[in-house]
Amino acid sequence: MHKFNFQLSLLVGLSVISHSVFSAQQTTSYIAIHSKPKYLEMMAMPYANPNAPKGGLLSQAAQGTFDNLNSMNGKGNATEGVNYLFDTLMTQSLDEVGVLYPLLAQKVSYDPEKTQSVTFYLNPKARFSNGQPVTAADVKFSFDAYQTKSNLGLQMYLADLAKTEIINAHQVKFIFKSTHNPKMPFILATLPIYSKVDWQKRDFSRITLQPIIGSGPYVVERVDPGRSISYKRNPNYWAKDLPINKGRYNFDRLRYVYYRNWDIAFEGFKSGQYTLHEETNPKKWVTDYRFPAVKAGFVTQYKFRHHNPIATESYVFNTRRKPLNDIRFRQALTYAYDFEWQNKALFYGQYQRLQSYFENSELAATGRPSKTELELLKPLLLKLSPLMQQGVLANWKYPVSDASGFNRQNLLTARQLLIQAGYKIKEGQLFTPEEKKVQLEFLIQQDGKQRTLLPFIRNLKKLGIAVNLRQVDAPQYLERTRRYDFDMTTMNLPQSLNPGNEQTQFWGSVAAAQDGNYNYAGIRNPVIDQVISKLVASKSREQQIIYTRILDRLLRAGYYQIPTYGKGENWYAYWNMYQQPKVKPALSSGIEYWWSDANKAKKVAKYLHQQ
Repeated sequence: MHKFNFQLSLLVGLSVISHSVFSAQQTTSYIAIHSKPKYLEMMAMPYANPNAPKGGLLSQAAQGTFDNLNSMNGKGNATEGVNYLFDTLMTQSLDEVGVLYPLLAQKVSYDPEKTQSVTFYLNPKARFSNGQPVTAADVKFSFDAYQTKSNLGLQMYLADLAKTEIINAHQVKFIFKSTHNPKMPFILATLPIYSKVDWQKRDFSRITLQPIIGSGPYVVERVDPGRSISYKRNPNYWAKDLPINKGRYNFDRLRYVYYRNWDIAFEGFKSGQYTLHEETNPKKWVTDYRFPAVKAGFVTQYKFRHHNPIATESYVFNTRRKPLNDIRFRQALTYAYDFEWQNKALFYGQYQRLQSYFENSELAATGRPSKTELELLKPLLLKLSPLMQQGVLANWKYPVSDASGFNRQNLLTARQLLIQAGYKIKEGQLFTPEEKKVQLEFLIQQDGKQRTLLPFIRNLKKLGIAVNLRQVDAPQYLERTRRYDFDMTTMNLPQSLNPGNEQTQFWGSVAAAQDGNYNYAGIRNPVIDQVISKLVASKSREQQIIYTRILDRLLRAGYYQIPTYGKGENWYAYWNMYQQPKVKPALSSGIEYWWSDANKAKKVAKYLHQQ
């Protein structure tokens, strides 16, 4: 899965109300979806240290390999950190939901009640790293490329964009196909802007490791193909003095070191090959930070509690294939997953069971549907299967085991559900109602997944299901998942506090039929499509929350995936050479606002030299 990002400015917006009866065109220095900006008059962000010193190196690890500096064409393996090369039209603070402040664009005009178009006004000071101005032609070039030469997921994301018009050098207008799409200005404002001149003799759709011209805070310093990539801070970065950027991008250099797997990477971290490590393995977090550098006080463990939806870690059923197209079969398999034992035996009690696709947020559906939800659900229920109807109306809870490791009661329930659905068990083998052996291939990429998957697979075998756990290398995995060539696989799906069009890519019928999209499960449900369209068109935060909760209920009741485990925290370990602002943002760990302590860095270097 690809990773996602943020920014702000001081210009106070002017509301411009047209005299048209039907239009309320407004021009502001921000975009706010169902909310109001908090930081319009701030000289710097509250979670920034405006006086933070510049200098030093921040190095991190990445898994696998890379072959493409253009992350927006959907080809190959994009490099980590590539987003630092580019600015977007507008950008978020790390404390607000649905609010964007100026970056390349200093203001924006649209009608929030009838959003058929949006106009961005570029900052005349905006420059690419080569000193050339950022113009409307560059914006148009970028979006024309996204609509024709990017991956299908992004093209679908922008499907409502009819055309991009240049009004003048610093004004660009986007016109939509639909009569009202309130989320589109937000989407358009958060995508990177490329230089048109830089691509005159290059094909946007091709893989490249040739440095790309951007307007962001960093430029490519060195590429060691497949091994590492380094970026250096652009001292002439045009936006360094904007309020959003005060105390930000403090490191002179960023470096990403690539490793075959995370176990090897961790050994690299322990020896100082890189200096900031995000830990995702609970066993390691609890037991493996006892090496000499930790004991000597040179490595620090840091937990950051965030307020975003927990990324949904799940086992995905490919419903394009039999018998996984049978909801009763999928429901039965849900009982084979034993979270309670797994959390105790493998995760050291560090995780929570995911009960929602929007866990850890107000978007999560809890309890039974509210009165408002029921009113909206009523006309939809008859279009659902009886099992989905039942699930949508239930006080949803996934099966709970006794944590003994045997999962006996849940497996008995699963067996009974299979028999009721017409499946038969003969000599320990499960057969479909059509008398076909049930055999599944579980496709994985990462090393280390076997440990967490094998207990689930053992439980499936107890139900008579033959499972082949198939591990492939990264390129093969990417290609097979793009073509949906699997029965089951794992998925880690980040969610936003401001859901919109991307839900169509995750769960929509159109995405199910497109290779390279994110609807791995192959969901084709008209009711889900309808609810997503209502969600996208929400006119208030309250509506957005209600429709997201309904979507959550539908996804759970469809048994398209088995949400497994997660945590509302980020775990970091770093060599003790960094400092952070005292105030922490709510929605991000804010590493872009950290800085290097020169004296501490010298001590770390001396320690590593002595080892």
